Amino acid sequence: MKFDARCQPIELLLSDVDGVLTDGRLMFDNQGIETKAFHVRDGLAVKLWRRAGFRFGVVTSRTSHIVKTRAAELSFDVLRQGVEEKLGAVQQVLSDLNLAPEQAAYIGDDLPDLPVMKHVGLAVAVADASPEVKSAAALVTKLPGGAGAVREAVEVILKAKRRWEDLIQKYES
Repeated sequence: MKFDARCQPIELLLSDVDGVLTDGRLMFDNQGIETKAFHVRDGLAVKLWRRAGFRFGVVTSRTSHIVKTRAAELSFDVLRQGVEEKLGAVQQVLSDLNLAPEQAAYIGDDLPDLPVMKHVGLAVAVADASPEVKSAAALVTKLPGGAGAVREAVEVILKAKRRWEDLIQKYES
C-alpha cells in the first residue's frame, strides 16, 4: 500500500516518550529529580494535529511527573505511563476510542516499540532508532528523537492527508 493511502485513515497518533519526544537521555539532578527536554516544535505539531481534529497520546514504559505535566500542557488525549507491554495498552486504547489498528500511527525508537509498530496502520521511526525499528517503519524521520522528529512526522502525515496547508494558513497571513 502506498504511503499516502496508509495515512488517510489515521485518526490517532501515539508516541513513545524517551527517545522520541526526548533525546532518550535520562537526567537526574543531585536530589534525584528527573528532568527531560522536549522540543518546542514537537509541541506545536501536537497542537496542529489536534487542531486538525485528530487525537494524540503517549504510551511509555517509564513513569514521570514531567511527562504528565507535558501531557496536560498540550492536552494529550491519551497518557499511558509505566506500561510494560505496550501492545496490550495500545489495543486497549484503540478499543476505548472505538478505533481500528489501521486508524492509528505510532512513533517509536527502540525494541519495546516493535510490537505496536507492527500492529498499527502506520509505523514511524525516528532517525536514531534501532535498526530493527527502522526496518519496521513505513516512515523514518530525518530528525532524531527530541530534535523535532514528531513535528516532522506530523507534517508528513498531514501533508499526505492534504490538511497541512489549511492548518498553517493562519501563520502565513
